[in-house]
Amino acid sequence: MHIINLLKIIWAFFWLSLMTILLFIPIITAALFSRTGNLAFNISKIWAIAIKRALFVKTTIVGKEKIQKGVPYVIISNHQSHIDIPAIITQLGIQFRWIIKKELLFIPLFGYALYASRNVFIKRSDRSQTIKSIQNGLKRLPIGVGLLFFAEGTRSPDGKIHSFKKGAFVTALEAKLPILPITINGSRKVLPKGSVIFSPGLIEVVVGDPIDSTNYSYDKLEELIEKTRKTIVNSFSGANQ
Repeated sequence: MHIINLLKIIWAFFWLSLMTILLFIPIITAALFSRTGNLAFNISKIWAIAIKRALFVKTTIVGKEKIQKGVPYVIISNHQSHIDIPAIITQLGIQFRWIIKKELLFIPLFGYALYASRNVFIKRSDRSQTIKSIQNGLKRLPIGVGLLFFAEGTRSPDGKIHSFKKGAFVTALEAKLPILPITINGSRKVLPKGSVIFSPGLIEVVVGDPIDSTNYSYDKLEELIEKTRKTIVNSFSGANQ
């Protein structure tokens, strides 16, 4: 391995470990004693900012004025890289919670802190249980707090935007919540899937026009998916990924 790449890995691992250790107890404490989980979410922004700076990543947002604070959106985004997470946390400026693999719930303290922060746990291998878990999770969300989905279900292996899974859209219909389309540009250049070697760069977060899900029924689910996907794709700079 090239010495520069090795130094990059060591540098990234050092800062990731350091910030995780420093903020672990504050985030755990905030999650355990806050009824809403909002404080823990705000502390996590410090972690996200530190990681971006450590990796020499800059982020910018386009269309932020389209976001109404206090509105609980179903946030739907494409997914290019692990670095998407710090970019979204620091740029949107609203409270939201994550869809998280159920296996993380069983990590001592950490798992309970994620649960206490009102994140939603799912078992991906069981579709019926996934929908039920999301429904139960929505009931626990604090007022005005949204839920974020990476619509493709995982990071893109080739930089393209692939087909969207239905879970986020069923959630929006059942809860009668507006959809907030988000496009992430540039993150794959910073940290590609399957790589631990980062490159400094700029990540752009593009906010699309919110979509009123109450205008759609289950019979028009595919139409809603296509409208959302088209909004995200239209703001995607695929050639620059």
